[in-house]
Amino acid sequence: MAAYKTAVLVISEGLRQEVKPYNIRTTMISPGAVDTELPSSITEPDIAENVRKLYEMAIPADSFARTVAFAISQPDNVDINEILFQPTSQEL
Repeated sequence: MAAYKTAVLVISEGLRQEVKPYNIRTTMISPGAVDTELPSSITEPDIAENVRKLYEMAIPADSFARTVAFAISQPDNVDINEILFQPTSQEL
């Protein structure tokens, strides 16, 4: 998982540098457990149980939406590079 997040961060930073001259901002948002339909879509019993336990502490989707709204509502001279968003009780 760490390699995946690193790759996304590198791609995001490359994109940021590419579009910076056009005053376009990019933000990488790394969500933790957000209340979605994901747990009900998993058919493997062992994995489904682990995901169900994690999602017991999931943050409502509207909280995630407010995080996105915060990032895009900043003034033009502010670039929110990265947001790590997760439930308070979720381990890193």
